[in-house]
Amino acid sequence: MIQLSVLDLAPIPAGSTPGDALRKSLDLARHAERLGYRRIWVAEHHNMTGIASAATPVVIGHLAAGTSTIRVGAGGVMLPNHAPIVIAEQFGTLEALYPGRIDLGLGRAPGTDPLTIRALRRDPARAADFPQDVLELQALLGPAEPGRRVRAVPGAGSEVPLWILGSSTFGAQLAAMLGLPYGFASHFAPDDLVPALRLYRDRFEPSRQLERPYAMAGMNVVAAETDAEARRLFTTVQLAFASVHRGEPGPYPPPVDDVERHWTPPERQLASHMLTHSVVGSPETVRDGLERFVRETGVDEVMVVTVTHDHGARLRSYEILADVARRIASSAAPC
Repeated sequence: MIQLSVLDLAPIPAGSTPGDALRKSLDLARHAERLGYRRIWVAEHHNMTGIASAATPVVIGHLAAGTSTIRVGAGGVMLPNHAPIVIAEQFGTLEALYPGRIDLGLGRAPGTDPLTIRALRRDPARAADFPQDVLELQALLGPAEPGRRVRAVPGAGSEVPLWILGSSTFGAQLAAMLGLPYGFASHFAPDDLVPALRLYRDRFEPSRQLERPYAMAGMNVVAAETDAEARRLFTTVQLAFASVHRGEPGPYPPPVDDVERHWTPPERQLASHMLTHSVVGSPETVRDGLERFVRETGVDEVMVVTVTHDHGARLRSYEILADVARRIASSAAPC
C-alpha cells in the first residue's frame, strides 16, 4: 500500500489570520488521522506572511495535543538556525509528552531571506557545520553516556527519530552515511530528485535507527470532483509562487478562473518548473499521477502538500486522495 503523509505549511489565506491558520491546521491533523495518513509535519519558515509555522515545535505540540495516533513532526527544523542542545530539549520535551509519535526532520537551509538570517543572529556559514550539528543532536537524543557533562533534559535517551531533508544530493549523501531516513523536497525543488534517491540507496549504511534505506518525497496534490475544479483551486498555489518570484510574498490568494491573466510568461515558467511534481485533478487523474510518481521514484512514502484558499476544499482533497490510495491497495491485493 502507498504510504501517505501530510506536510502542512499552516497556510494563511488572504483575509485570514495566523490564529485561523493554526486552528485549521489542527482540524486538518484530526482529519488526516481519521483518514489513515501516517504522519503530519510542519515546516520552519521565517518572515513569510503566508505561513504560520515559524515556531515549529510549538505548532507540533498544538497538533499532537489535539490528536492521538498520527505521528507529528518537523519537516523540517532548519538546524543551522539553532543550537543542537535547544532542539534536543524541545523535541525531547515533545517526546516526553507524546511518546512514540514525534519525528524530527532536519534541513540545512535557513528557511528565510538574508535579512531575516541576520535577525535570527545566525551566520550563513554555519550551514557548513550541518553534518557535525546532526551528529551532536543525535548524541544528545541518544542514551546518556557516563561522564557526559552536558545533557538535554528532557531529551537524553528519548531516541527521537531523525530524518535528513534536502533538495540536492548533499542531504542524500549525509542520510546514507548516517543510516537515516531521507526526505526530498520535490514539491518545490524537482531537479535532483531521481539522482538524489539513487545516491541515497546506493550508499546507504545501516545504523541503529534504520537497517535499510527509507525514502520519502514531496508532491503537491489538489484533488476535486472534476479536473476543471481542481485546476481552478490550484491557481492559488500558482499565483503564490508567482508572487514569490516578484519579491512580493503574502497570504495565499483566492483562486481565479484564468490564471494566464495574472502572471507573466517568466513567472509562469518558473512556477511551473518548481511545481513539476504536482498532481491536480479528479480522482482518476490523481490516481494516475500518484501511481506514476511512486513508480518512477520508488519512494517508500509520499509527503503530500495541499494548499487551497478554502479550508473545506483542502480537507476534501485529502479525503479524495486517501480513497484513491485505498482503491490502489485494493486493486493490488492478491485475489
